[in-house]
Amino acid sequence: MKSENKSCVILIGMPGVGKSTAGVVLAKRLGYRFIDSDLLIQEREGRLLSEIIDRDGIDGFLAIENSVNSQIRAERCVIATGGSAVYGKNAMEHLGEIGTIVYLKQSYKNIEKRVGNLKGRGVAVRSGQTLKDLYNERCPLYEKYAQIIVDSEGLTLAETVEIIEARLREQ
Repeated sequence: MKSENKSCVILIGMPGVGKSTAGVVLAKRLGYRFIDSDLLIQEREGRLLSEIIDRDGIDGFLAIENSVNSQIRAERCVIATGGSAVYGKNAMEHLGEIGTIVYLKQSYKNIEKRVGNLKGRGVAVRSGQTLKDLYNERCPLYEKYAQIIVDSEGLTLAETVEIIEARLREQ
């Protein structure tokens, strides 16, 4: 069931930017449900993200992610997506129909400090691709799909959530 009033908030951004952490707090403040799309993928597949990537490859994982995100049916929720969700055109169009897409933006330097081991996190990274390559490839996609951009660089979790709330009220 599609929501005509775009009652969900969808958080996008690089791995390590704090989408899930901010999403849980935002959902509590709004009185919404919280959905982590990476957990939906793991639940549907019965495997960890890193296991899906190892067995099905990056393209297989991205197809699964696009499928799962395209089928989310929810209202009054905050959805934290995986960093690679923006590769799924169908999913991003669907998410834009059910909610407001918020890009949590941070500098490469800060992301690099926060991410650590790409493979262990289940990050969709191709062979030979660096975190910097991913950052440069994905940032334009985040900006393309975002209806709200929040630069959370140097902000506390509470400040980030307050800014998201304020920007949502302006919409």
